[in-house]
Amino acid sequence: MKAVTIKQLKDELSYKSANELKELCLHLARFKKENKELLTYLLFESADEEGYIATIKEEVDEQFAAINTYSFYYIRKSMRKILTSIKKHIRYSKKKETEAELLLYFCKKLKEFKPSIKRSIQLQNVFDTQLRMSKKAIEKLHEDLQYDFQLEVDNLLEDA
Repeated sequence: MKAVTIKQLKDELSYKSANELKELCLHLARFKKENKELLTYLLFESADEEGYIATIKEEVDEQFAAINTYSFYYIRKSMRKILTSIKKHIRYSKKKETEAELLLYFCKKLKEFKPSIKRSIQLQNVFDTQLRMSKKAIEKLHEDLQYDFQLEVDNLLEDA
């Protein structure tokens, strides 16, 4: 089965009643975990973006604490998993401030991580790439916010 375009979906949904739309949303939520997480964000957490960011930061802290530091292989694998989770939450929000803040937080945690990421070229590359991506997100923000985030970037680069 081939999926139809967004426009076709939009047109078809415009013919549905409120009750039918509710049933479709609930069916989607039962179908896949990510759909359920997205609906949870849209219905409950989108109004309080600061709380949403704080919750994600707590999750990231827990994930960093659970990393197996036995070898850099396990560290890299865990970092990728954490980064995938962060990217998923950024996609839900679609706000550049959230993207910049979460990516900078990840970079900060990565920089503070023991053993040092400087001993692994791959981890250093992950750090550099995410810092670049956060800079791109910062460029699209209001000037006042750009200044605040740029200070954080400069702090991260000081020790590099």
